[in-house]
Amino acid sequence: MDPEVSVLLHCAAWRGLLESQVQVELSERFNRHTDPPLERQIEETWTERVSKEPWLFNGAKFRLHSFCLAFPKYPSTSAVSPEHPPSIHSSQVPSVYCVEDQGSRLHCRQRQEDLCDSNLLCDAAQNRNVEDVIQQTPPTLGQTSSTCECRASTAELPSHSDRNTDDQETRPLLTLRLGLTCYKDYLGTNWSCRVEELRQRGEAEFSDPLALLSQPLGVGAILCTDDGQVVLIRRSQRVAEAGGLLDIPGGHPEPKVVCECLGQAVWEEQVSFAVMQQRPEAVVSELFSSVCTEIRDEVNIPLSSLREPILLGVALNHTSAGRPSAEFYVSCSLTSDEVRKLYWKGGAEASESTDIVFLSRTEVRQLNRSSPLWSELCPSAKGAVLLYQTVLIPEDGLR
Repeated sequence: MDPEVSVLLHCAAWRGLLESQVQVELSERFNRHTDPPLERQIEETWTERVSKEPWLFNGAKFRLHSFCLAFPKYPSTSAVSPEHPPSIHSSQVPSVYCVEDQGSRLHCRQRQEDLCDSNLLCDAAQNRNVEDVIQQTPPTLGQTSSTCECRASTAELPSHSDRNTDDQETRPLLTLRLGLTCYKDYLGTNWSCRVEELRQRGEAEFSDPLALLSQPLGVGAILCTDDGQVVLIRRSQRVAEAGGLLDIPGGHPEPKVVCECLGQAVWEEQVSFAVMQQRPEAVVSELFSSVCTEIRDEVNIPLSSLREPILLGVALNHTSAGRPSAEFYVSCSLTSDEVRKLYWKGGAEASESTDIVFLSRTEVRQLNRSSPLWSELCPSAKGAVLLYQTVLIPEDGLR
C-alpha cells in the first residue's frame, strides 16, 4: 500500500451517497483541544509563513472529528463489518459503524433502529487500506433532487433519472461530526515539523492522537467528461503543497459561505456554530456544492454542465498527518475537447494549475503503485482514485 494515503470510509454499499443521504452533527466538542503553549507555537508558525508567502490568508474550515455510517444488513443478527460491506440490498434494519475519532482502534459496532445515535460512545477505527475491502456490486441509489442552498447557482445541477425511490436509499445513511478549525491551525498542527509530538501528546492526554490536530475537511472530485475521460490538473509550483504533481479538482467547504447564505455576514474569525446549528442541512449543501464550485473555478466548467455530486467516501492524506478529504464522483455533459478549451481560457483559480490531463475511466481503474503515473499523483488524487476503484461506479452509470 502507498503510505501517503488510506481510506477512512467508503460508500461502496450504495455506489456512493447523494446529498439527501448525508447529515451532519455540529458541536464545539468536535473542535481540536488547545493549550496556551500550543497556541503560541501556532501563532509563531503562521507569522513566519505569512512573512514568506504574503498572499496567504486565514480562513475558517470544518474539522472532521468522527462519523457514523449505516450498512445494509446481511440476513443474520450479527453486525456488518466495515471491511466486508454487504453486496445486496436488504430491507432489514441497518447496522451502524460508529467512529468516535479517527486515530485509534475500532471498538464498537452496534445495531439500532435509526441511522445514528450521537450519544454512542465508540472508539475510533484504524485507517483501513482499500485493498482490504472486498469489491462489491452494490444496489443503485434512490432518486433525489439536490438543490444547494449555500452556492446558489449549483441548484441548476441536473439530477439523475435512473435512481429508484426506495425510502431506505434516500434517508440519511452517513452522519459526519464536525467542529471548526482554520487554515492557520492546520499549518501549525498537521503541517508542523512537530506533528509527531502533537500526536503523542494527543494519545497520552486524550487517548486520541488527532485531538490536538486541525484536521480540516477537504473536498475533491473524480470529474468525468461525457466521452468517458477523467480530468486531472497539474498543480502550480506556487501552491502550498504538492507543487508540480497531478491532482483532481478540489478545495474545502467554507463555513463562512454557510453563514452568509443563512443571512449572517461575518469575518472569517467570527464564524461560529450559532447560526449553522439551526440549519445543519445548509452545511451538507455546502459540502456537496463546494466541490462543484471548485471544479468551476479550477477547470472553468460552468456549473450548469455538472451533474449531481456522488460522495464516494473520505480519504486520509498521511503526508499532512492524516488530513481528511471527502471525495466525490461528478459527471459532466461536456466532452474532453470542450473541457480542454474551457480550461485554457482560464477560470477564477487558473493560477493554481499549469496543465490539464485526461485519462480514460479504464486507465483510472487500473492505476496502482506499479503504474508509472502513480508517482506523479499528489496524495489527494491517490485517495480519490482508491475510493473510485472501491466504489466501482459503472461505465454506463451516472451519465
